Amino acid sequence: MERILRAALLKLHGHQSLPTSQFTAAQRSALDRFARQTGALSCQRQGRGDVYRVSDPRLFEIHLSALSPQIEMLAMDDLPLRAQHIAHARDSKARNHQHECYYPLLKAVGEKVLWRQDEHGSELSLSQLTHHFGAASLRIETGDTWQSEQPLWLVENQALFDRTDWLPMGTQATLLYYGGQLDGRLLAWLEKRPRASNVVLFPDYDGVGLANFARLFAQLGDTCEYWLMPDWQSKLARYGSQRLWQDTFREFTSAVLQLPDYLGPLTEQMRQSGLALEQEAVWLSVL
Repeated sequence: MERILRAALLKLHGHQSLPTSQFTAAQRSALDRFARQTGALSCQRQGRGDVYRVSDPRLFEIHLSALSPQIEMLAMDDLPLRAQHIAHARDSKARNHQHECYYPLLKAVGEKVLWRQDEHGSELSLSQLTHHFGAASLRIETGDTWQSEQPLWLVENQALFDRTDWLPMGTQATLLYYGGQLDGRLLAWLEKRPRASNVVLFPDYDGVGLANFARLFAQLGDTCEYWLMPDWQSKLARYGSQRLWQDTFREFTSAVLQLPDYLGPLTEQMRQSGLALEQEAVWLSVL
């Protein structure tokens, strides 16, 4: 309710009056309550409609300042977004609170994995950095031009990032660890321009993993791939989890109609068996 009132008062700020039609139903309700409690505002008939009129400007500004401490900072885009939100609403997470930049954790598989940014002549020698430090990070923004000639693999769980012997023999690629949910900034970055020779997602075979691929596929189409581990049918049957299937069934239901046809056998076996499978089963054998 505080957020709704704040938005309504900020809209009215700087105006002596505004038509009620410029406010949502929730905002009108909040303003009516505010008017009754404070007397700083009134609703009056004007012409064919009603207007909200500031009847006590000093009292109005006192209440607005309590909700939004530094109104004048709202137009200052030279401050970090969360700092602006604190000034706006005493809360860094008010409005859209996501940071503009994203710093994914990257790891090279192979000896000549390189990222380049053409307009600056910048290079990230990922193989060399992985050899010396185990992993690296890269600041990515939608408008940058970072690209690699090798594939980009996205993995959901850290075990797959730490140990890479599950990958197909001879793989030369970048591994990116995303930890459960694909970040919207990463999706926007991948959509902006080709970033790698191809993009491969290897998630858990559950509703969340399929939903993440549905989001990726919606952005990239056939230039991305959902990786099916060798002998996945037998592993799903032997090591699949009913609890994981149940816990992510809602996501499965939402995603299944948005997936490419080649995932039909996977989703059908999941549905018929009532099982889902975690990534780490890639190391398990089926006797």
